Amino acid sequence: MPRRKRVFKREALPDPKYGSVEVAAFIKGLLRRGKRSVAESIMYDALGIVAAKTKSDPIEVFLKAMKGVAPVVEVKSRRVGGSTYQVPVEVRSSRRQALAIRWLINYAVARGEKTMSQKLAGELMAAAKGEGSAVKKRDDTHKMAEANKAFAHFRW
Repeated sequence: MPRRKRVFKREALPDPKYGSVEVAAFIKGLLRRGKRSVAESIMYDALGIVAAKTKSDPIEVFLKAMKGVAPVVEVKSRRVGGSTYQVPVEVRSSRRQALAIRWLINYAVARGEKTMSQKLAGELMAAAKGEGSAVKKRDDTHKMAEANKAFAHFRW
C-alpha cells in the first residue's frame, strides 16, 4: 500500500484478433521474457485448435473454461492468539481472473501433448467440460474453504 497517492487500476486494452480483454489478459499471463508475439501465436493457435475440434466459437469455450476454473472462495492464513487458522474468504474478481489464468497455464504446461498450443487447447477444452487439472485445483480450493468454515468468524 502506497503512503501518498491512491493507485488506480489501469484499463486493459483488448487483444487485436478477437477484441477481448480476457484474451489479452491471458496472453499477458503466457508472456515469457517479453516475447509477446510468441505468446500471441501460442494463444491464437490454441484457440484455432479449439475451434477445429469443438466446431464452436473458441471464445465461448475459452470464457466457459475461465468461468469453470475461477475460484469463488479461498483460505487465507490468519494468526490469532498464537495459533494460525485457515480462514475462508471470498475472492475478488480481479484475483479470481488472475488465479484462473495462472492455474490454466500451469496445468497446461504439465500436460503430455507436444506443443504448448496443443497443451493449452487441451486444458481449455477439458476445463470447459468441467474436467481437467485446473478444475480439480478449483474444487480442492473450495473443499479447503468448506472444511474451514468454522473459522469464518476470524475474517477481518
